[in-house]
Amino acid sequence: MDVNANSTYVRLDGHVQVKQYRYLYFMVMFLVYVLILCSNFVLVFLIGFEKSLHEPMYVFIAALSLNSVLFSTAIYPKLLIDFLSEEQIISYTACRVQYFMFYWLGGSEFLLLAAMAYDRYVSLCKPLLYPTIMRRTTVSILLVLAWLVPAGHVAVPPVVNINSKLCTLTLKGIFCNNTTKYLYCVSPRALSIYGVIVLVNIIVFPILFIFFTYAKIFVIAKQNLEVRRKAAQTCLPHLIVLISFSCFCAYDVIVAGLESDFPKIVRLIMTLQVITYQPLLNPIIYGLKMKEISKHVKKLFCRVKHK
Repeated sequence: MDVNANSTYVRLDGHVQVKQYRYLYFMVMFLVYVLILCSNFVLVFLIGFEKSLHEPMYVFIAALSLNSVLFSTAIYPKLLIDFLSEEQIISYTACRVQYFMFYWLGGSEFLLLAAMAYDRYVSLCKPLLYPTIMRRTTVSILLVLAWLVPAGHVAVPPVVNINSKLCTLTLKGIFCNNTTKYLYCVSPRALSIYGVIVLVNIIVFPILFIFFTYAKIFVIAKQNLEVRRKAAQTCLPHLIVLISFSCFCAYDVIVAGLESDFPKIVRLIMTLQVITYQPLLNPIIYGLKMKEISKHVKKLFCRVKHK
């Protein structure tokens, strides 16, 4: 089987009764996608144009929203096309690109959350050094690393597998994620080991770092009422986003290991939650829970209403 041929297509077999409910699926997911775009772009717009929000913490929130937009755009347009198509297929090349985008941007989410945790740690635990440490250059470096490090890690499997022999062209999913490894006749052991290294580097280490910095913050918060108040305002939303995204990533890892045993309808429901909740959760949590952002959001909608 020539995997480089343009005629090689992968069938996405994770859909359930798509012919019967295609228009319902399409309308619901289209509305969700529009809501994701609008809510995240509102945050990016506000943070970009409001000078009072030109602080590292809000810059990282804007980066997180932009990351959510890119993450959703890697999945939703193709998904919407599939709902209206007679066959749910994707070219092998596009499948590898989608796999890369999904895990690259997913990994970036964790590193952006880690950068935000570091910013909160410096702000609450070392307030006098905050302007010196969290300069514009530092913020730029953290943002670049948050996007480049996962990209470098995740690019390896699609490149290594470019000439691998395919034993099946059916994928038990609605887009190309971890289950693509079952397309290949032989999955190199070295690649499996590398996958564990990637998991540790871009997920486990950032999570451990976040919990370490927050432990430091909570120790100081016990002794300082002002720090406790600020921690409640800025750290709680961060932890909610982290825990929810970690749960979805855990599901993605588990479903790859139980590829043949997972019920199809359960797989579909959980997969839709993975690509729906997190991109929507970020702007809702930060927009409602962050006092400064919430204030500017209300102002923006008041202006629109009066016009």
